[in-house]
Amino acid sequence: MLHKDDVKELGNQSAYIHSAEKQAQLYKRTLFIVGLSQIFGGAGLAAGVTVGALLAQQMLGTEAVAGLPAAVFTLGSAGAALIVGRLSQRYGRRIGLATGFIAGGIGSIGVVVAAIINSIFLLFASLLIYGAGTATNLQARYAGTDLANANQRATAVSMAMVFTTFGAVAGPNLVEVMGKLSLAINVPALAGPFILAAVAYILAGLVFYVLLRPDPLLIAKAIEKNKQELDDQNNSAPPRHANNKRGITIGATVMVLTQTVMVAIMTMAPVHMEHNGHGLSAVGIVIGAHIGSMYLPSLVTGILIDKIGRTAMTIASGVTLLLAGLVAAMATSGSMGLMVIALSLLGLGWNLGLISGTAQIVDSTEPLTRAKTQGTIDVLIALAGASGGALSGMVVAHSSYAILSLSGGILSLILIPVVIWARGGKKEIILKVNKEL
Repeated sequence: MLHKDDVKELGNQSAYIHSAEKQAQLYKRTLFIVGLSQIFGGAGLAAGVTVGALLAQQMLGTEAVAGLPAAVFTLGSAGAALIVGRLSQRYGRRIGLATGFIAGGIGSIGVVVAAIINSIFLLFASLLIYGAGTATNLQARYAGTDLANANQRATAVSMAMVFTTFGAVAGPNLVEVMGKLSLAINVPALAGPFILAAVAYILAGLVFYVLLRPDPLLIAKAIEKNKQELDDQNNSAPPRHANNKRGITIGATVMVLTQTVMVAIMTMAPVHMEHNGHGLSAVGIVIGAHIGSMYLPSLVTGILIDKIGRTAMTIASGVTLLLAGLVAAMATSGSMGLMVIALSLLGLGWNLGLISGTAQIVDSTEPLTRAKTQGTIDVLIALAGASGGALSGMVVAHSSYAILSLSGGILSLILIPVVIWARGGKKEIILKVNKEL
């Protein structure tokens, strides 16, 4: 059932449908709300990335399954991405995103309880639910694009990701503090970051639920419907086109590949460092640098993608990920300096791939079906992350972190033939963008 404010919002949609100025105002307001929520969401997502593998290793007593937490919560994020996408399509971004974040907070609480009672079953069940926060944090980037024009889409995505930086960088660097706080209240130290995640995710959900009115997706859908009705009435409707399937495939492939490589190399970095004698503080610094590189470059990467183009920046993503793999492979003794460089390059490569791929998806979809398509694609991204996380521990257990890193770097080169195929459909994409302009 819609909130009374939403009913009022839908009843006054004509004010937005017929006013470019109001649309621009709502676009800017939405970016601010998304950014505010992402500060909390980034802190929540950092917990699982930083200590998830270490917690599982401690509870299970083996490195071979250290990649399973990342696999489980990314698998959970796959299901959540689908649900959040469907909820957003039907009820708007506000309901979909608020639901996903609050579910992630509940999962975080479950992880803390599992650590206290030493229950492996509850740990993995809770990590599955915790994944809802990860999926929602990622899917929130789409909210800023609902009212963006074709020249603003990558920039809109990047603005949401910039704000994620504050929480995402703070989270890993609070690992030691949260660990001490946990011990003070008789909770295992590695469960501390998940206490932070619970609070952060629930706050992110409340920000969306309380503030995201009018809902940008509902307004975008109303604008599109009105445009179609006017075209039909004037008998001037151009031939309706379905979603650009080539563009959707390209965007999805770029994001899936970058997610697989990033999660695989990142997941085992804390284990590799701990194996070489580094403590939680050092791990927090490296992961903080990594997550900062995932989001902070968005200050400029979104603008570059809108200016230079999706193709060039996708190639840059592949090259950067290759360099990350090579540097990580050189850090055979877990060198702090090399790990910071490698994980920073890894984050930057992911950033370029995610934003360019996301912009491609928005370019290739229509408002009336966009959220559902976005949710489905984020399922594939989450499954790719789950596969990368699960396989990473097995690869390291049977070979080395260097082999894992090299393999990931080489895999990223597949982005180049993807771009070559993309150029084959370039005319179709340009025609669609020009039409929207």
